[in-house]
Amino acid sequence: MGRLEGKVALITGAARGQGRNHAIRLAEEGADIIAIDICAEIPSAWHSLGTEADLDETVNAVEKLDRRIVARKADVRDRDALQSAVAEGVAELGRLDIVSVNAGIISIAPTIELSVEEWRDVIDVNLTGAFNTAAVTVPHILEGGRGGAVVFTSSGAGLAPVPNLAHYTASKHGIIGLMKTLALELAPTGIRVNAICPTNVDTPMIVNDKVLKLFMPDNEHPTRADAEAEGSNHRSLNAIPVPWVEASDISGALLYLASDDARYVTGIALPVDAGFLLK
Repeated sequence: MGRLEGKVALITGAARGQGRNHAIRLAEEGADIIAIDICAEIPSAWHSLGTEADLDETVNAVEKLDRRIVARKADVRDRDALQSAVAEGVAELGRLDIVSVNAGIISIAPTIELSVEEWRDVIDVNLTGAFNTAAVTVPHILEGGRGGAVVFTSSGAGLAPVPNLAHYTASKHGIIGLMKTLALELAPTGIRVNAICPTNVDTPMIVNDKVLKLFMPDNEHPTRADAEAEGSNHRSLNAIPVPWVEASDISGALLYLASDDARYVTGIALPVDAGFLLK
């Protein structure tokens, strides 16, 4: 029997990247899944976002594990749309126990060069979207009366400043404050609230032409192989000299925090950062 047998987990940003990996890992441990994604582009983001086809791939991967999954398109910035998507998923699957607040975007510029659009979009998706997700999911967990777990995806940038990422850093610091406050408020109900703080993760948000170029400005057309090469700027970011961690590393942390293995763990910001914060 899996560690999450009989439970239902909701994941935002589930079409690809960390979100898809989370859905698969939790399903492997017995959870049924509510998968939510915007399935549309946000022009200010430095990376593409998941598509309907990507979300379909997540659905197929979970169904191959013989688990149920409800997938819905919704923008975490839109409280009403998100609330409807969550309610539909809970109605179909019958309960809600675990929430992975995972949806996020990034863009990069010196602070005084950030456009209003870049600032607004990152704060609205990463922080207000996290607040919206918690606000519309926690009542369903409370209704079950069984306790549960909410796990936010923050970042190493949620615990330390990062140049050229003022809006992203502010949003991820904000998630830590939101998480800790919610952990205090919900502890008497048996709902645990925590955050994961990754370094760079091998997903399309990080491994794309714009971000590779940021780390290797002297390379006209930097490639993944350049980032993985000995002594690259990507590798020197972390104390353990790897350019990034895998989505599976973050999913492992999520599984721990969502499971009874962490039944007395609440209010923590757990780095999965290859020693990024040591530097």
